[in-house]
Amino acid sequence: MTNSVLIVGASVAGVGAANELRRGGFCGAITLLDSQPHLPYDRPPLSKAGLMNPSASGFHFHDEDYYARADIALRLGVAVRSFDPTSRTATLEDGEKLGADVVILATGARARPFPQREGTGKIHLLRDFDDAVTLRADLSPGMRLAIIGGGFIGAEVASSAVDLGVNVVLIEAGGQPFERLLGAKIAQRLAALHGERGITLKCGKAVTRIETVASGLRNLTLSDGEVVEAELILAGLGSLPNVEWLESSGLVLDNGVVCDEHGNSSHSGVYAAGDVAAWLDVRTGVHERHEHWTAAREQGRIVAQRILGTHDSSWSEFLPYFWSDFHGKRIQMLGSTKGATAVEYVFEDHLKNAFIAEYRSGDKLIGVVGCNAAARTMRYASQLTEATTRPPV
Repeated sequence: MTNSVLIVGASVAGVGAANELRRGGFCGAITLLDSQPHLPYDRPPLSKAGLMNPSASGFHFHDEDYYARADIALRLGVAVRSFDPTSRTATLEDGEKLGADVVILATGARARPFPQREGTGKIHLLRDFDDAVTLRADLSPGMRLAIIGGGFIGAEVASSAVDLGVNVVLIEAGGQPFERLLGAKIAQRLAALHGERGITLKCGKAVTRIETVASGLRNLTLSDGEVVEAELILAGLGSLPNVEWLESSGLVLDNGVVCDEHGNSSHSGVYAAGDVAAWLDVRTGVHERHEHWTAAREQGRIVAQRILGTHDSSWSEFLPYFWSDFHGKRIQMLGSTKGATAVEYVFEDHLKNAFIAEYRSGDKLIGVVGCNAAARTMRYASQLTEATTRPPV
């Protein structure tokens, strides 16, 4: 019988698991730890509204009273030094030991840094509230911001920065931004949104060197020899799972905590969820991290229900979904684009800059991407889950 649960990481997965446990009738002790001092907050707004007005209070999952009412012991600003998965005991930085019948690891991920060399100077990252506050303080109208990496963080920060009157150069080492994920046809369409806002794109070029000159200006040398000047630099190069504190634990780690399709780690009674976890997809036999808000929420729910014994949900039942907002547009993806042999626009509204594109592998629909077409895009959810006929658009 489970009488106590320790959750390390007040992320969307960690807080979601705690909430699901209480909703499911769990009456035992729940302790929620996080190394940050802030009341648990949602991270997607940090590159959008949070960058325009960085106030953590607007993005809290719950107010402080909620945790007291739900009898969730919230301990903030508490870092874990090491973990023993056999005894399910976490050792804190001050030496205190906390154990529980079940432990959920939900420490998320951190931004992948740009390699620092002498003379490189400060390079902003954006992963948490403090990053957003620091970046916002350094942004001012008329300045030049170079963003290294054209993924979703790069696109969202570029959009917010332009709204603040900043001149933006977006540097993408691959082809067009999002080309690897969405394919050339859709990537080109999304790249045009940047151009319409006055953002300069440098595609197919890597940053090979960064120097700070006497004036404080930064010179970014690209792989073709071009030099980009900027006062400020942000790196949006993906993330790394926060597993350093687990490296000597004995848990199986491989780009995250390796888990089965229910969130079980290599040790009984220890689960992992969210960006720190590499869950098994039984359809492909591959363990991988799914770095999207909806995936973290779903994994927290699956783990909680597994602990409660109320459901036997599997990761394979989850329909992948993510969204991003930039330049006043909402981009959504349902399903997967991996292995697509054909991409076809099935709906377009040029006045609203809206579209829907279907991704097929042979005759099988495997994914859908929509822009400014939220309701139409979400109609595909049941079709992609249950393989029903395509809805009219």
